[in-house]
Amino acid sequence: MDTTPLFQPLSVRTKTLRNRIVMPPMVGLRPITSPEGIDWYGQRAQGGVALAIVEATAANRFGSDLTADNLRPLVDAIHQGGALAAIQLFPVTWRAQITPADLGMQQIESMVCHYRVATEVCAEAGFDGVEPHGAHGFLLNQFFSPAKNQRADQYGGSLENRMRLALRIVGEVRAACGQEMLLLYRHTPVGPGYEMEESLVLAQALVEAGVDILDISPSSIQEPGDRAAPFVRCGVPVIAVGGLDVVGRALAALNQGRADLVAIGRGLIADPEWPRKVQEGRMYDIVKCVKCDKLCYGNLRQGVPIACTQWNDHA
Repeated sequence: MDTTPLFQPLSVRTKTLRNRIVMPPMVGLRPITSPEGIDWYGQRAQGGVALAIVEATAANRFGSDLTADNLRPLVDAIHQGGALAAIQLFPVTWRAQITPADLGMQQIESMVCHYRVATEVCAEAGFDGVEPHGAHGFLLNQFFSPAKNQRADQYGGSLENRMRLALRIVGEVRAACGQEMLLLYRHTPVGPGYEMEESLVLAQALVEAGVDILDISPSSIQEPGDRAAPFVRCGVPVIAVGGLDVVGRALAALNQGRADLVAIGRGLIADPEWPRKVQEGRMYDIVKCVKCDKLCYGNLRQGVPIACTQWNDHA
């Protein structure tokens, strides 16, 4: 198996990714400024990923309990492992049960401001990129969904209005991060009340507003990276995710032009050295995710640090 396409570098803006493998943002319930959290990301950077995207983190935490000083050790650990460091920014905590109808105009303005402050803190801490989360039915994705967004003001109704909050946030983040940092955006291409056509309109607008990388999640079960493929036409690198810890599927997504980067999620929980082992041809040595969901999603639901049934030690 020729795995060379997985290990081609990719230059985006002023940054160079050493290969095409991304660690996607996965809530691990190890505080990201704790020794355990720093070690979690550092191990996976050392395992060979090109880009480690730190898990969903509420934008309103930055400048208070999250500062440039206490985030810098996390960034340093990722950089020391040879990877670029990005962080996914949530509008609220990922557990919050908030809908578009719950927010007044002042709360929306505060949310946009929080993204600006968060980006400034991340830049000072040394992050290479930030990623607003607009996928998977969470709040920003709800604003885009006509089935979830029942607002009758400038943030609801028409496609233009449903895109408004995402574009405002992206504009604020782009202005705050300058020309050096990467700006990613995560989006689910098909959701309640919207299809691929509207998602492509949003994606093109996001790129025009300054997004450097489109993170499209998930693929369907039919073909690797199939739902990412239409976004390649937007002219920026596209990340695909979904069952790509199977090496042949990851290669297919790249070789068939469906994506420029592949995200390995649970595969990197099971084996932080997945990229290095693939590059060295040690596929037989990979600790494989068996999709049991017991200690990853299971622990997440219970509120304890995620682990894997395939580890010898679940600590």
